[in-house]
Amino acid sequence: MKKIRLTEDSRNNILEQLLKRSPASYGEYESRVAQIVSDVRREKDQALFRYTEQLDGVRLTQETIRVTQEETEEAYQAVDSSLLEVIRKSLANIKAYHEKQKRYSWFDSTPEGTILGQKVTPLSVAGIYAPGGKAAYPSSVLMNVVPARVAGVPKIIMATPPGKDGKVTPATLVAAKEAGVDEVYKMGGAQAIAAMAFGTESVPKTDKITGPGNIYVALAKKEVYGHVGIDSIAGPSEILVLADETANPRYVAADLLSQAEHDEMASAILVTDSQELADKVEEEIQGFLKVLSRSEIIKKSLDTYGFILVADSMDEAIEAANAVASEHLEIVTRDPFQVMTRIQNAGAIFLGDYSSEPLGDYYAGPNHVLPTNGTARFFSPLSVDDFVKKSSIVYYSREALAKAQKDIVAFAKAEHLTAHANSISVRFEDRD
Repeated sequence: MKKIRLTEDSRNNILEQLLKRSPASYGEYESRVAQIVSDVRREKDQALFRYTEQLDGVRLTQETIRVTQEETEEAYQAVDSSLLEVIRKSLANIKAYHEKQKRYSWFDSTPEGTILGQKVTPLSVAGIYAPGGKAAYPSSVLMNVVPARVAGVPKIIMATPPGKDGKVTPATLVAAKEAGVDEVYKMGGAQAIAAMAFGTESVPKTDKITGPGNIYVALAKKEVYGHVGIDSIAGPSEILVLADETANPRYVAADLLSQAEHDEMASAILVTDSQELADKVEEEIQGFLKVLSRSEIIKKSLDTYGFILVADSMDEAIEAANAVASEHLEIVTRDPFQVMTRIQNAGAIFLGDYSSEPLGDYYAGPNHVLPTNGTARFFSPLSVDDFVKKSSIVYYSREALAKAQKDIVAFAKAEHLTAHANSISVRFEDRD
């Protein structure tokens, strides 16, 4: 982990290095993904089954691609009852949080004879992608399905890659059932994204696809965007801890490592105005690396994308945090609530010693599908809003339009759009 004095140059160099992790930088994979998507769009089930056998080693048919009720029941038998209890507690917290995000249609009328409004309508079909095998994350299933269910989406399907035995990870299946998924399909990778984007003989076409995945999944979502909606093109995980001399160095070190263990491209950054804290955190990290099971992955992550930045002041530290726009931002300072008011860019903000990032990953309730690679400057966490669409409502009476007639005609003629002007004028020919 590199310890650096924070300057404008060092900040810009780090930002440039972090951006290289974006899926948009992986051009060598794009042609392969584009071919898979094109084949599935054209050949449907035939290509979907071919790629599943070729890439996952599983032969599927129209009869076996969809998870059965019996398979779901088997999954419940395989999942420990204590994990099931935790899933249900987490699910309740996530649902309660997202219920507060619900939007409703509204209409405003005026005495002049106008009605303006907004009609909120849930999407018809949502497609959720869930990784499988060693990368199975039931927590992500909950985070993607719950906002869609709260939004009122009538049909939610999920794609997840099967193991070599043709079965789906039990915890993933149980989480899907608990959250309210209607249909689960045994398919993964770019071919699964294409199937949900365009539909096949076996898989229904969806309106939006959300959920994490590897680089092939991320690039496939990028490829189908426009044909369907997507949540985002997610990059590797990242955390930034903003801390002062009051922070507990052992806690800070543990939190940095909690993200570095995701993969070798994950980023962990400490920004502090305390040289003493920086030194102690570095020491604690070395101690943890001796005992953590994923130390090799953590070391590679920290060697490339791990930084301890020592600022001259908390003002500079906050400025750096806003520039990085991290997926996860922990504020561990004397008054974290005051510092939080000055944060403009972050996916999720965790305040104080006891709001560690994994709390948000699993349990608290806010969504853990967050913007990465600096996109927190303009993107938000996954929410109920992602699963609804809004239609504008416009009504004018003849009398109300008459009052606006000259203004609209003048505007249209100024843009040389005479048919637009005529569309208004023709309604008042009897007055001319």
